[in-house]
Amino acid sequence: MLGAAPIGRPEDASARLRSALAGVGIIAAEDTRRLRRLASDLGVEIGGRIVSYYEQNEKARAEELLEELLNGRDVLVITDAGMPGVSDPGYRLVVAAVAAGVPISVLPGPSAVTTALIVSGLPTDRFCFEGFAPRKPGERARRLTELAAERRTMVFFESPRRLETTLKAMAEAFGTDRPAAVCRELTKTYEEVVRGTLGELADWADENVKGEITLVVGGAPEGGGLSDPADLAAEVASREASGTPRKQAMSEVAKENGVPKRVVYDAVLAAKG
Repeated sequence: MLGAAPIGRPEDASARLRSALAGVGIIAAEDTRRLRRLASDLGVEIGGRIVSYYEQNEKARAEELLEELLNGRDVLVITDAGMPGVSDPGYRLVVAAVAAGVPISVLPGPSAVTTALIVSGLPTDRFCFEGFAPRKPGERARRLTELAAERRTMVFFESPRRLETTLKAMAEAFGTDRPAAVCRELTKTYEEVVRGTLGELADWADENVKGEITLVVGGAPEGGGLSDPADLAAEVASREASGTPRKQAMSEVAKENGVPKRVVYDAVLAAKG
């Protein structure tokens, strides 16, 4: 079983999670201390064996837990908050269990992804979850450039320490006018949702921002404009030939086609290479 843990308030725990905590034979917890605190807050007495299951030991522990499952024992996987397997341990065990033909059940519940998406005020009909943006600047820039034309609303997790840097990188890749929302400490006492453009949010963020962060970014605007790099470069070249300075031409093409200036700049460089 994979059980969704509260992302803030203990009372958000489902009745099924409470029952599993009290009755399952083995609980694999990302943080055993937080698990015991949650159980205490819920007034639940844990009857099974508790084992640690976190990023550094996930591969080895998944093999051990699969063996327990194959021997007919029930295992509950629970992380610090939200759903196991979503940027948290759990995925490896699910893959192994599926391959071994072991039944899997999910105890649904709180999710920072969908909570942030709904409260952001951005479109919810189509969205994608992108996890954490890469830490290294070059990898982060490449990943965000790949997402610049994504039409769906995007949801990211981010560390408060890297929030300002990531927002600036997103403003560079997606454009400063792209709508977004920073959702902090969702469902907790100091919950805060700050909405604005990426440019505004990058100016707002600083190293004083604390807590769990979920970032929601609007998708690329519809408009039927150019998106292929060769077409963008050709449009810039056409305007240059008509007497428009290159920098101005790139800015106009980016704005008119709803793509970041960086994408147009890279397209022009690639065309000349």
